[in-house]
Amino acid sequence: MSVDPQKILRELFDTAIAAAHPRQVLEPYLPADRSGRVIVIGAGKAAAAMAEVVEKNWQGEVSGLVVTRYGHGANCQKIEVVEAAHPVPDAAGLAVAKRVLALVSDLGENDRVIFLLSGGGSALLALPADGLTLADKQQINKALLKSGATIGEMNCVRKHLSAIKGGRLAKACWPATVYTYAISDVPGDLATVIASGPTVADPSTSADALAILKRYAIDAPKAVIDWLNDPASETVKPGDPCLARSHFQLIAKPQQSLEAAAVKARQAGFSPLILGDLEGESREVAKVHAGIARQIVLHGQPLKAPCVILSGGETTVTVRGNGRGGRNAEFLLSLTESLKGLPGVYALAGDTDGIDGSEENAGALMTPSSYSRAEALGLSASFELDDNNGYGYFAALDALIVTEPTRTNVNDFRAILILETSPS
Repeated sequence: MSVDPQKILRELFDTAIAAAHPRQVLEPYLPADRSGRVIVIGAGKAAAAMAEVVEKNWQGEVSGLVVTRYGHGANCQKIEVVEAAHPVPDAAGLAVAKRVLALVSDLGENDRVIFLLSGGGSALLALPADGLTLADKQQINKALLKSGATIGEMNCVRKHLSAIKGGRLAKACWPATVYTYAISDVPGDLATVIASGPTVADPSTSADALAILKRYAIDAPKAVIDWLNDPASETVKPGDPCLARSHFQLIAKPQQSLEAAAVKARQAGFSPLILGDLEGESREVAKVHAGIARQIVLHGQPLKAPCVILSGGETTVTVRGNGRGGRNAEFLLSLTESLKGLPGVYALAGDTDGIDGSEENAGALMTPSSYSRAEALGLSASFELDDNNGYGYFAALDALIVTEPTRTNVNDFRAILILETSPS
């Protein structure tokens, strides 16, 4: 069939993003009674867009404060939107976290709070525990991001170093009723992991956090180690009475976006294979995808071309080089190196928030000619992978995907499109 593979891949990516946008998913979950006063707070890359939906659909008095990443704001009239840094917290995030905590203190049992939560909220709502400084949290955050730790491990440490995460925000709201609406950006969609679970119970312990720092050989400040050895560092545990009025609702998750992309693929004439939410080193996950693609091309297993392999989740990158690039660029560079121009195979990898790591691109595109074109430019996929330079590699090929901030976040999206090829 006559198709434009790159156009189809981009349509699949756009479909996945649209399926998780707050304007599509939030309104049906809001309380049936939308009269009366409500205080809206929020944190994450989708927080401002979520606040805009609440404003448009609430009949009573609305006020509040949400924090989102720089450039991810929205047109809110009643709810204040503040922008701060991600993935490493800054002074703006610290200041707004203090204000959020003050806003929900001293509430009564007749008060209602809506908490809008999405990926990125952990770094954006950064309020260090007593005795710790923002510099302490920044140092730990940077080390964790480079270590190869999973998002669950990173958030275990973050919540035990926080005055607001690990259920502590719900505790501050007590005895008000709290409705948390969350967009998941984590494998498994665990409420305790999404933005470090500010309004839900946390079964992990300070000992777990210490073990993670040891596992990844992270040189933590003495104040951090002392705090984690203090019983006061423990988070709010299951069964705590302060959570009795706290309600958690997941409104969008990566699986929904993968299924929406699968429907779009079928409409375009491609059989979809959903691998689901995946974790692991980006380059290693790419090798598995490459093996599946090769099996399809050579043997028509586990399905025949034309088809598309879809996956999501959050991979990790252990930074050893000096190049530029996020998880998705690293994945795609490893895929390119593994396939070496295998005919009929095209791929896209991008972050649904529009930002791959800390770069301005969402991700990149690979075609069967990417490997040879790069070699003609003097670029070795293997060498660039050693330098963690996925961004530089695909920038040289003019193959970066730039979307601008999407104002949602269900994590990474990967699609490998495999066309029928003529026998050689």
